[in-house]
Amino acid sequence: MQIIQSRRRFLAGLSAAGAASLVGVRQSLSAEPPPETTRIRLIRIPSICQAPQYVAEELLRSEGFTEVHYLQKRGTADIAPALASGEADLSAHFAAPLLLHLEAGDPIVILAGLHVGCFELFGTDRVQAIRDLKGKTVAVPSLDSSRYVFLAAMTAYVGLDLHKDIHFVTHSGSESIRLLSEGKIDAYLGFPPEPQEMRERQIGHVLISSTVDRPWSQYFCCVLAGNREFVRTYPVATKRALRAILKAADFCTSEPEQSAQFLVEQGYTRRYDHALQVMKAIPYGWREYSAEDTLRFYALRLHEVGMLKSTPQKLLAQGTDWRFFSELKKELKT
Repeated sequence: MQIIQSRRRFLAGLSAAGAASLVGVRQSLSAEPPPETTRIRLIRIPSICQAPQYVAEELLRSEGFTEVHYLQKRGTADIAPALASGEADLSAHFAAPLLLHLEAGDPIVILAGLHVGCFELFGTDRVQAIRDLKGKTVAVPSLDSSRYVFLAAMTAYVGLDLHKDIHFVTHSGSESIRLLSEGKIDAYLGFPPEPQEMRERQIGHVLISSTVDRPWSQYFCCVLAGNREFVRTYPVATKRALRAILKAADFCTSEPEQSAQFLVEQGYTRRYDHALQVMKAIPYGWREYSAEDTLRFYALRLHEVGMLKSTPQKLLAQGTDWRFFSELKKELKT
């Protein structure tokens, strides 16, 4: 009974937030046709920084999607392949690794920014700054993971040679955290709720927080991307899906307690207190930052370490479509 009542409160709050965000734009919405498809497939991974994508489920239904599917994936490395293959239609993903897939010619298009500030780099006492990673051991899930790509950008920013200066080892997240606690590795880049767990257990210390430390706090961490064919074939559905997720991002900001409770009740994470910390800490201010600047910044960093050959201009031209985002920024002003 308590879960049912909590669910009802969540839906009521979400409906109220959605209604408030539509003030002044009802005329444009009434003229908008229904989605060309009523099915939308998104991706679910263990990280909860992508909460708006999950919280948006009911809003997606209100936009005309009768089939809302979340495809369970092991981690960030699985997102782009699912989008490129057409297994998934739309998903939040980390900005930097998406650039690698654009250069590879994957049929993915970046549509909007979502939030900044979710990853945190933890180190042992042997590491007090990113430059101290020279000659040290850093764990990542795989060399095609988002963590590795972000570390590449971070080390390039301070002049380290990714390939010569750092020894990378591959371990799961839980194993990496254990090894860091035992001093057997020197650093690990965590995504929520890992940083919350590590601070609680006093494992390592934070070297970089992308929520507060420049320049990382000035650029989107996660952006919204779609399968190119889905976006081309179903433009109305694309815009409606983006609107639902962006409104959900506003809800995560305005109602962090309800959003955190939803994540726990729906099985996205176990700990309410950790989920609430994440909802309150992450800036879901999608209006306040530039997705274009984000992609240029990371493209330059990844070019410096030899991971990209294309210019930022070429990648932006071939892999982005800001039409929907520009319209929604005007519509969702409140």
